[in-house]
Amino acid sequence: MEKQFAVYKGLQKPLVFRGFKGKFIYWGLGCLLAGLVLGALTMSLINMWLGAIVLIGSVVGGLLFTAGKQKHGLHGKTRYSGIYLHQLNFKKLNRYGK
Repeated sequence: MEKQFAVYKGLQKPLVFRGFKGKFIYWGLGCLLAGLVLGALTMSLINMWLGAIVLIGSVVGGLLFTAGKQKHGLHGKTRYSGIYLHQLNFKKLNRYGK
């Protein structure tokens, strides 16, 4: 019998899997795979215990980073709160009043 996963996609809504939505599912999956690869390389090249720490740290850190980015939304844009000064070109502004 096939195992079913709790994946829900309503009409006009992003895919949701275990709290991650849309593109963040792929970000989370990428963090898991990168953590496994980094942990395996560290285990084989340096030390088993250091590799386990790197594996756990990179997976947990990546998933926390992904969850933090998800708070900004699927289409999160950078918003600058600075003051912008635009230079006016008065010649173009007053082109009919010569």
